[in-house]
Amino acid sequence: MEKNNKIIYFGIIVGACFIIGILIFSMFFYKTRAQENTMWVTGSVKQQVTSDIAKFSASFSRNMPADDLKSGYSQMKRDEDIVKQFFKEAGFNENSISISPVYMDAPFMYDPNAAKEYILRQYVEIQSEEVQKLTDLSKNIQKLVDEGVIFSISNLQYFISNLPELRINLLADAVKDAKARAQKIAEGTDKKIGTIKTANMGVVQVLPVNSTEVSDYGAYDTGTIEKEVMITVTVLFTLE
Repeated sequence: MEKNNKIIYFGIIVGACFIIGILIFSMFFYKTRAQENTMWVTGSVKQQVTSDIAKFSASFSRNMPADDLKSGYSQMKRDEDIVKQFFKEAGFNENSISISPVYMDAPFMYDPNAAKEYILRQYVEIQSEEVQKLTDLSKNIQKLVDEGVIFSISNLQYFISNLPELRINLLADAVKDAKARAQKIAEGTDKKIGTIKTANMGVVQVLPVNSTEVSDYGAYDTGTIEKEVMITVTVLFTLE
């Protein structure tokens, strides 16, 4: 009796394994046939755009002896007023001019016997839609120098305010490009392009004009006013 039960159990296990094997083979066969009737194609599109926001970053500073910090803070207040007036006279609203509080650093002294000094520094930031005006002004700070302000420009960056909307529009064009490429490839076969099964958007590349330095993680050039926005998309088409 026990022997018969073992035979029955063994038969059940063999039968179950056989059914599972058939199911796995069927799924593999169906997937393979389905892949034979599809095509992956990459589409891309570029559009040249002009930056509509500029961000200007700079600083002004004073080196002061440790025993004369009071005078140093007075000079920084004078410099701040001169810097504000300089940009206001250039046509920038005071609300768009951001000036930080005074920061104080102690520079490294090579001579331990030298008199201790501190660097007093304030940071200036202006963000404006008047891109060309801010660009031109950044090249002409001689008036500040003439007034005795130790002024240093650290950065001038350019941005695109409508990048999210632009990305959506370019995505549609990239899919059209992928479809055109797929149709071209299919011309050499007896099949036609069908529907889209899957579409995967790539990263956005904001590059200087005619640049080829793309990144797998996306890129955003902030150093040029004129830029190219590039979108790529990978599309899976059915074949009929």
